[in-house]
Amino acid sequence: MSSASVRILWVGDDATASSMPAAFSGDPHGESNGVSFQLAHVKNLEACATREAGDQAIVLSLSAHDSANLFAWPGLPSACAEAAVVVLTPALDLPGTLRLLQAGVQDVVLAGDAGSLPQRLLLAVERKRIEADVSKAHATDLMTGLPNRPQLIEHMSQLLALREREPKPVSLLVLRIDGLEGVEAGHGHESANVVRRKVAVRLRAGVRASDVVASIGANVFAVLLPSMESPADAQHVIDKLMRSVREPFKVAGTAVGLSAHVGAAQFPQDGRQPEVLLRHASSAALLGSLAGQGAAND
Repeated sequence: MSSASVRILWVGDDATASSMPAAFSGDPHGESNGVSFQLAHVKNLEACATREAGDQAIVLSLSAHDSANLFAWPGLPSACAEAAVVVLTPALDLPGTLRLLQAGVQDVVLAGDAGSLPQRLLLAVERKRIEADVSKAHATDLMTGLPNRPQLIEHMSQLLALREREPKPVSLLVLRIDGLEGVEAGHGHESANVVRRKVAVRLRAGVRASDVVASIGANVFAVLLPSMESPADAQHVIDKLMRSVREPFKVAGTAVGLSAHVGAAQFPQDGRQPEVLLRHASSAALLGSLAGQGAAND
């Protein structure tokens, strides 16, 4: 374990909570790994929903009746997303256990085997950490460290659902960078990758912390502006980013220049779905590239 302390929320009535200290007393596995447990207790699932964030593991110590009704608890998906959830139950059945694991529960432990709970919690927390690392890797363009196309789509889906309830202009910019092929031809593949990373840094530095810069192709970037005072404000961002990209880049002591073509899409007038907006902005950027324009749909 990378942490010397594991925060655990124990969810169960007073009767099940009475076994909580016993489960964690004299734990040789935890001691040998230098791991301590910080335990907190709430009596039911409703109280669990109002907990403070930061628990690494949640133990649902439930009666057989409560275990059967666990799937009706609306807080189960969010609990499984935020922490390693382990269900401690007096009885196991294979179909129910499989359903819990499919729902995101990390482990299901028979109450009579509570002595193994500390070890199994440590393993559950570690599995959760590995899952998070894998998920982050799949959501990131490894060359630039920026979100990739699937992650951008997911972010836009959440944002546009919010904007349906709280209307406010949203702009999506797509920038096609020209000149990277020339850098690769003249200076090599790794030099082209270095310049691409530098482009990502300049784009990220040219927008607000709340804006999203994503890498959606070998020479294509997207910039999501989630909160604009008016759609016209996007042009100010375009002008700033274009100036930034056109500033020469140093490659092995040599200054090289790039150019960019920009397409913009506005929510809601150009579309209400992420894929529609992305297609609109990408098409406009491509048309600008073919026509030799800077911003295709000014």
